[in-house]
Amino acid sequence: MNAYEPIESLRQELTQKGVKYAIASYVDIHGAIKGKFVPMAHLDRMMGGSELYTGAALDGVPQDINDDEVAAMPDAATATPCSWNRELAWFASDLYLNGKPFEACSRHILKRQLAAAADLGFAFNLGIETEFFLFKDTADGGFAPISDRDTLEKPCYDPRLLMDNLPIVNEIVEAMNEQGWDVYSFDHEDANGQFETDFMYTDALGMADRLVFFRMMANEIARKHGAFASFMPKPFADRTGSGAHYNMSLADLDSGKNLFEPHGDDPHDCGVSPLAYHFIAGVLKHARAICAVIAPTVNSYKRLVQRGAMSGSTWAPVFCCYGNNNRTNMLRIPSQGGRVECRAPDISGNPYLGAALMLAAGLEGIREKLNPGLPHRENMNDYSLAEVKAMGIEMLPRTLGEAIDAFEADPLAKQVFGDLMFDSFVEFKRSEWEQYHNLVSDWEIKRYLKMF
Repeated sequence: MNAYEPIESLRQELTQKGVKYAIASYVDIHGAIKGKFVPMAHLDRMMGGSELYTGAALDGVPQDINDDEVAAMPDAATATPCSWNRELAWFASDLYLNGKPFEACSRHILKRQLAAAADLGFAFNLGIETEFFLFKDTADGGFAPISDRDTLEKPCYDPRLLMDNLPIVNEIVEAMNEQGWDVYSFDHEDANGQFETDFMYTDALGMADRLVFFRMMANEIARKHGAFASFMPKPFADRTGSGAHYNMSLADLDSGKNLFEPHGDDPHDCGVSPLAYHFIAGVLKHARAICAVIAPTVNSYKRLVQRGAMSGSTWAPVFCCYGNNNRTNMLRIPSQGGRVECRAPDISGNPYLGAALMLAAGLEGIREKLNPGLPHRENMNDYSLAEVKAMGIEMLPRTLGEAIDAFEADPLAKQVFGDLMFDSFVEFKRSEWEQYHNLVSDWEIKRYLKMF
């Protein structure tokens, strides 16, 4: 069989399903999908990298306008017909420059860390919980939950509100299952207009591909129903925000066995193996730098607070610590054990970059056999900040500016991102923070305009 035959077979398969155009897709610094549409007659050219892009036209694809274009090299295994428009098929792609992997490609950055894990005999499995909002535009130019009765102070798990939104949510779930993602539950979450879908974990690269595709898919399906999906971490000041909890484990590369499962030696009785505790210690060591990537917007830090929701809690962590089935820690070990959940990520992040830095930190913990200390089973929010400091527990950054400072100061961040993406990320996010501070908010006008 020559190299052309598998592509021709794929072309025929997609054409039989009604696909007319393939999307050679990749992501910018935000994890937002970019790409071109290619007629199926030219699929072979697209798979060979025919689609070129000027990186300078995009956020965080660090190129100057005089640089050679980057090429999208699609991954044939990711071919996904788009349920909302059967004429389209999406392909996740790696960026190449002059025939070589582009250093600052988000997907390549994750692949490099997966290769580092493989060198140690590990595969990295990841599950990401997708929380998001469904809204409708309002006549006054604002937005609101789709259901007029979605006004409860504690709407979490209310089946009536889920039923009101079921035409959209059901279509999203059916699309996920059509792609083999195996949705095992979905619900109305703790904020008005907020929903969550939970589906089976997979390898980290596949999960990152799914997350970026999910955001596009959910929005396109919502638009069909006259609504829109929002992945802003916290659109309401007095409601909870949308997380994207990372559920992580390492598996034996050959057998697939979960190496985080306890096997008789669980020094802290939390339900994971000694290897997992080393992984946890590595993540905690670099937690503040990681936060810049998994909570990457100004708005992200409105979510990472102890209070600020009508239900009494934001359900988001502020402490760099771990424990058992305790949602006040950054790292939680669910009661089923065998995995580690990081609760700090929000739904606006670039999952390739977030997973890469998280994995690198965990692998460092394993290589150096770091000790995470004792787990915290108590409600961490009951402690004063002075008590937390006395225990030697760091706080997660309070602002994007603080997070970028931590990211820039951590040598692991540059090692993982590479010079080009590291510099671009710091410059872009620092500019975002400064632009935010140049704005004068309504709060400031109300508080200071007539103060004296």
